[in-house]
Amino acid sequence: MTEKINKYETIFVIDATKTEEEITALVEKFKSLIAANGEIESVDDWGKRRLAYAINDLTEGYYTLVTFKSGTDFPAELERVYGITDGIIRDIVVKCEEE
Repeated sequence: MTEKINKYETIFVIDATKTEEEITALVEKFKSLIAANGEIESVDDWGKRRLAYAINDLTEGYYTLVTFKSGTDFPAELERVYGITDGIIRDIVVKCEEE
């Protein structure tokens, strides 16, 4: 039985007080993780933006949007890795509607 492939979008916000090298390393880490478990369609670095409200006394974050295709089990694993990674202050993974 073949695994169903779905399209997903994920946005993750990195602590903007990290150095540029640390931010780049985290973005590359998640791009590599997604590429290893699926197919990346696009990566859109939004850069530093003001947060809508303070999170852990932080007012800015570095936003990255990734659109990808993967099997149905991977998004839960991606969210788990976001949760245990130091420097990620917010994340979301959303399944896109079929067109």
